[in-house]
Amino acid sequence: MLWVLTQDKRSLVNVKEVIVKGKTVEGIISRSFFVYWSRVLGEYDSYERALEVVKQIHKKLEDEENGSTSFSMPQ
Repeated sequence: MLWVLTQDKRSLVNVKEVIVKGKTVEGIISRSFFVYWSRVLGEYDSYERALEVVKQIHKKLEDEENGSTSFSMPQ
């Protein structure tokens, strides 16, 4: 389980998947056969920076032993 505090610090979101779309990092909240619902977690200056943030999330998940963690999106 992954809880993410959005970049604007207004929402704490339980996400199932994290994706990069251009300069934006999105969290998948729910998914059905043809549709998924997502939430913008943060927006960055470049695709590379957005990808770097996703790698930070991955590292945090790897370091957790109980399978549940929280992550605050950086500026």
